Amino acid sequence: MKILFYLPFFALFSFSVLGQDKVNVKFGKISPADFAPKVYPIDSNANAVVIADVGSSKIVGNTKGRFSLEFKRYRRVHILNKNGFDVATEEIPLYSEGDVEEQLVNLKAVTYNLENGQVVETRLDTKANVFKDKINKNLVVKKFTFPNIKEGSIIEFEYTITSDYLHNLQPWTFQGDYPTLWSEYNLSLPAFFTYVFLAQGYQTFYIKTSKDSRDNFSVTFSNGTDASEHYNFSANVTDYRWVVKDAPALKEEGYVSTVKNHIQKVEFELTAQTEPLTPHVYLSSWSQVADDMLKDEDFGLSLSKDNGWLGDAVKTTIAAATTPEEKAKRLYAYVRDNFTCTDYSDLWLGQTLKNVLKTRNGTVSEINLLLIAMLRHAGIDADPVILSTRTHGYTYALYPIMSKFNYVICDANINGKQFFLDATHPRLGFGKLTPACYNGHARIINSSATAIELSPDSLMERKFTSIMLNTDEKGEMTGSLQQQPGYFESHEIREKVKEKGKDEFFQEVKKAYGQDVELVNPKIDSLDNLEESVAVHYDFKLSTSKEDLMYINPMFGEGYKENAFKSVERKYPVEMPYTVDEIYTFSMFVPEGYVVDELPKSILVKLNEAGDGQFEYRISESGGTISMRSRIQLKRAYYSPAEYEMLREFFNLVVKKHSEHIVLKKKK
Repeated sequence: MKILFYLPFFALFSFSVLGQDKVNVKFGKISPADFAPKVYPIDSNANAVVIADVGSSKIVGNTKGRFSLEFKRYRRVHILNKNGFDVATEEIPLYSEGDVEEQLVNLKAVTYNLENGQVVETRLDTKANVFKDKINKNLVVKKFTFPNIKEGSIIEFEYTITSDYLHNLQPWTFQGDYPTLWSEYNLSLPAFFTYVFLAQGYQTFYIKTSKDSRDNFSVTFSNGTDASEHYNFSANVTDYRWVVKDAPALKEEGYVSTVKNHIQKVEFELTAQTEPLTPHVYLSSWSQVADDMLKDEDFGLSLSKDNGWLGDAVKTTIAAATTPEEKAKRLYAYVRDNFTCTDYSDLWLGQTLKNVLKTRNGTVSEINLLLIAMLRHAGIDADPVILSTRTHGYTYALYPIMSKFNYVICDANINGKQFFLDATHPRLGFGKLTPACYNGHARIINSSATAIELSPDSLMERKFTSIMLNTDEKGEMTGSLQQQPGYFESHEIREKVKEKGKDEFFQEVKKAYGQDVELVNPKIDSLDNLEESVAVHYDFKLSTSKEDLMYINPMFGEGYKENAFKSVERKYPVEMPYTVDEIYTFSMFVPEGYVVDELPKSILVKLNEAGDGQFEYRISESGGTISMRSRIQLKRAYYSPAEYEMLREFFNLVVKKHSEHIVLKKKK
């Protein structure tokens, strides 16, 4: 069997087995001793621990003249306290097409409790207490909750899924929200099917083996009223086995695209079938996929039509425009300002573009495909781009796996310039995308299926803040702030002001000072100039007392108050949404009757020897004027787990310096 491996984090199979090679648990075999542990060494703070999670998949002949997938799963969990009760609710996804869906069979689920030294079991009524939800046209979820859950309960289930959808070979996740003592997946694949293996994660496999053998297959063709035909044959089979021991819980922390990108996992994509079956290729090339999408009535076919019904809307919108770029900007603004996005995770059309124009509602794909159609109608070169947003996970540049994509934007080429457009966000400027779209590999759906890279490293969020502090004629401390946030913070400010108003926005600014302060003449400029950053400025008065010692934090409300990287260690990368360059300046005249008693020390710290970032904190006093400057630069958005401690200590230092005070002493 020919199998292509895409293993970004693992070496190829090894064949060593260390110590125990089988998990010593079996459904229904529970003893009082199993309840004894109250704390497990893997994680003394765990609310629940997965004792064993074991799955297997194999391909078998069926009675429809084809082959089916048979997936079996067994799981046992020890719930240690009430904070682990959520693990007692289970969801089982089932793939469906039309009215035909994968079948869940042989489900058994039992709760065990230790009462008066005896193991008492409570079985799930699978007929009355398993519920079904239709998520979308291809996904059904069956849910159930274990009965009689208590602190200390042990729960276990087993089930089988039979599927006629060979492209839906079950993936396996080796870790999750709770620590797992033993996670195992077994896969048996005949040589006449070829799958791509896609693996990710950072745990070391305890067991990883493959073994070749021969197996027999039986396929039955039903001929209606005539006798059925049976075919038996043998073929080479490869049996794979993966085991991970003592996998820690993987909790979502700050600055991560999604934990789904880093959880220990293996998944599969059907690429081809060979003899004795009729040879067929399932996984096409990118160019073929792009061509198919452009001809698909649920995606690109509507873009190649005449679309005369767009004439009035386009003509009216661009009537006063004189250049192609101005036409594009007007069309973009028209769609952005007049259409409401109903779903920000979508790839295909669920309605015609004509209906989108009529109702002024649509998903992200429908609205941006309408924008592309309007641009083309105006004679502007525009193509759709498919991508995956950060929370949806990474895509694979090598393989056109469509389930990895969930978003459509527009690529417009005007006078040799390339503009990426997303008309689904009401306050997003022309040529701007939200950070969520910068998630690596994406594809322009054109004749060349052009690959592009939307990297967070290409985004620089620059912020400049200046505060001047003085003492007025009454001896009260007054100041002024001038601030130009970066573009994405400006976008957030626009959203907040739209939702809550300027007064509420500045109330939050006041809270950030952490002391009594009065804001005077607060203003936000460029709120409606969506292509530019806003500008915030205001004067302020501080409530101060005439003590012998006066403590002033020169950062006021603009400093880093806590480190976002709280965990001592991190098992997956830090993925910031963009690089940063934040400059803050402060100056003040020492109040009359006071002298400087103490100033924070100036420092300049580099993140690493490569100069990927630095923290500058300079402060001095001269002639009764204190001047201070803080600058934080991070030139990369991605940091490996090995760099986590470096990044954590860097921000520990930033937080420490930003909390330090100027001390003024009253003259004697």
